[in-house]
Formats: sequence, structure tokens, C-alpha cells
Amino acid sequence: MEEAAVEAKVRKYEEFLNDRLKRDLQKVLAAREAVYADIADYLLLKSTIEQLQVADLPKGELRTKVDLGCNFYVQAKVPEPKRVCVAVGFGFYVECTLEEALVLIEKRVNLLNKKVDQLTEDSAKIKANIRVVLEGLGELQFGQASAAAAEA
Repeated sequence: MEEAAVEAKVRKYEEFLNDRLKRDLQKVLAAREAVYADIADYLLLKSTIEQLQVADLPKGELRTKVDLGCNFYVQAKVPEPKRVCVAVGFGFYVECTLEEALVLIEKRVNLLNKKVDQLTEDSAKIKANIRVVLEGLGELQFGQASAAAAEA
């Protein structure tokens, strides 16, 4: 093969590798991290609900501190801590009892775990494609060098 043609192919594969595959891998890994964060939030909510079920609250009200953001807390009073609002997706919340919330959280965590598995599989496929492209680049570059050495 002509040296200029090989260099053009190498550039083309490098552009594909950097512009497409690595960017896709970053997107998939970022999406997976976001799902892991959602799972952590649901597990924290589950733990809080379980603690509420065990706690014997005087007068049926709960006093707590709520984070408004940037670690700025305010005192809050919950008059009836027997019902909670749970995010179910797309900006919708469902008000339910503590027992119903635990069932809902369990289903949501299972769904998110399946999504994590799919994203992990997608990232493995992208990594395999990156490896194939890198091997192809190596063969193009070193194959040309060994052919030039054989001619000399």
C-alpha cells in the first residue's frame, strides 16, 4: 500500500476512535453514574422510611432538619409522618404510606439495577470496539513499517 494512503487511513481511524467511540463511552459511563446516584437516593429513602417505622414518635409528629441546598439546613415539622411522597419518574410524585413506599422503592431500585446492567453491557461493547480499532491501527502502522523494513 502506498504510504500516503496508509497515513490517511490511520488518521481516519484515529478520528473515529477519538470523535465517536471515546465520546460514546464517556456518555454511557456518565449515564451509568447518574443511575447509580438515583439508586443511592432510593436506598437512602428506604433506610429513612425503615427508621421512621421503628421510631416511636411523640404526638405523631416529626421534627427534622431539611437541606435546602449548599448544606443550608432549616428546621421542619412533619405533622403526619405516616405518608411520604416518592418520585416515580418524569417529574411525578406519588403520595403513599410507608409500607407502599417501601414496595415502590424496591421495584424502582430493581428497574434501575437492570438499567445499570444494560449500560455496563453497552460500555463493554464500546470498549471492545475501541480495542478492535486500536489493534487495526497497530496493524496498519506496524505492518507498513515491517513491509518497509523487508524491502530494505
